[in-house]
Amino acid sequence: MLVQPGHAAAPVTNPAQFLDQTERLRTVDHPRFVQMLEQIHHEAPRLTTDEQWHLRYLDAWETMFEGNYATSEAELRDVIDHSGDETLAAKASAQLLNNLATNRRYEEAFALANRVASSLPQVKDPLVRYTLLTGLSQMLDFAGQTDLAIQYARMAEDAVPPGENLCRPLSMQAAALYNGKRLTSASPELQRAIDACVAVGDPVFANAMWLTLGSLYLDENQPVKAMALLDRIAPGIRANHYYPHMLSAQVELAQAYAKLGNDNDARKAALAAVAMSHTGDISEWLMVAYDVLYQVEKRQGHGAAALSYYEHYVTQDKGNLNDVSARALAYEVAQQQMLVQKFETEKLSKQNSILQLQQALDTKAVEAGRLYIALLLVVLASVIFWLYRLKLSQLRFKKLSHQDGLTGIFNHQHFITEADRVLRVLEKKLGLACLVSIDLDHFKQVNDTHGHAIGDVALKHIVVICQQHLRPTDLFGRLGGEEFGMLLLECSRNQGVAIANRIRLAIEATPVETDGRVLSLSASVGVASTDAFGYGLQRLCREADAALYRAKRTGRNRVIADTENDDFVEA
Repeated sequence: MLVQPGHAAAPVTNPAQFLDQTERLRTVDHPRFVQMLEQIHHEAPRLTTDEQWHLRYLDAWETMFEGNYATSEAELRDVIDHSGDETLAAKASAQLLNNLATNRRYEEAFALANRVASSLPQVKDPLVRYTLLTGLSQMLDFAGQTDLAIQYARMAEDAVPPGENLCRPLSMQAAALYNGKRLTSASPELQRAIDACVAVGDPVFANAMWLTLGSLYLDENQPVKAMALLDRIAPGIRANHYYPHMLSAQVELAQAYAKLGNDNDARKAALAAVAMSHTGDISEWLMVAYDVLYQVEKRQGHGAAALSYYEHYVTQDKGNLNDVSARALAYEVAQQQMLVQKFETEKLSKQNSILQLQQALDTKAVEAGRLYIALLLVVLASVIFWLYRLKLSQLRFKKLSHQDGLTGIFNHQHFITEADRVLRVLEKKLGLACLVSIDLDHFKQVNDTHGHAIGDVALKHIVVICQQHLRPTDLFGRLGGEEFGMLLLECSRNQGVAIANRIRLAIEATPVETDGRVLSLSASVGVASTDAFGYGLQRLCREADAALYRAKRTGRNRVIADTENDDFVEA
């Protein structure tokens, strides 16, 4: 069936079978898939209506693979709305989910995901159900809903129809575990996904899992293993020419060189990754590439180049965080819209029940029946209304009791309570942590010169900068005035000082702009680590404050750690 160079292609005797064979090659052998797609187009005039719709779906898939998302979306919607084929419509819906998400049209993507999820109980066809389950898993992982993504992937694993295999559902389980920070290089879930994809000869999904393993090696500080793995899979990645894989492989290579101390090769690999990107691209991979370039130039003393790359890194970091927030917000909006529709449906159902009850009561006592129903509705509405108000009040007071009213982060009391609890847990497993105290330099002058309103804007600005450098597991609170506290978990003293210094540099490099004014701020930082002072919160607070005061006394705008030992200071 293949078009061989220099030879005429054999005629297609069974178009339906030929289309099925072509579809199965999409990710297994993409060049061959394109070749067969071109051949079947020559047979288009003699295809049946169902075969022509199948061909249009494959065209839409290839159009999206090539990056022409607008055209692909129109073709996919045409298949969904007019093909009359339940299986094709399900496949097109799953592809449309990916198309909308790729183009950051998150509200539309999650609204479609909700419609697909609500239709699952009525789906009986095994292939349709499997296709929808894998599409939902991918979308929910994209939205950051790790547990739901894993649940749908496992449902797909349990419902693999004839002609499909375990590669895709196992890959989606591993991807969700990785994005949820629940995967290591030794996790059996990852190896199972790799083995499944290699066994069926699916290089696209196999490469995705290999690249995940490479990222885990780098996270676990095993750059030699990561580089060996990248060298092994490089030919396959180049053969498929899939842009996300080429970019991620290049960035992982740059990270590996950087961890091995090979700055020149790290710079070359990172610059090659940047060159592959398109103008305006925002991605976590580009953020990492710019971070590698910044660290290399900083180590080599190239201040201007390091600052330039750091600005690019901050832009990517902020854009990536904004993108993650947009996804989460769109997901919540879609969920609320689904609930509203559900409530409207339930409302109509209840209204219909009430009408039927009234008709039954009319035969006995019309007036009495109406009165009882009206009283019951009033009581129920009153109870629901007051329960709703009570719940809102409880949630509001709970939030106020934990959060600082200005910045929205933990207040002093809640930060101390949570830090003490976490340290006790950490002590049992002998983990590491750093307590960081941050105080803005000369902040009283800001309030005295520009007013407290500008001071409040500056405090919120500082909180945003700090949050960009903290992990979800870290604790962050306002201890009072312009002083903030952080508890960095699973963090050694050196790591804590490095994070604190990045925050200090970011504060110094990012002035506050408001009402036409530009305010430059700096901060003095004290760090105390559990490996030096133990897990007692009072001792850590005392040592971090002592280090902070020493930073103030020795010139401000610096990080000082472990003043008792007097052995580690970073400006």
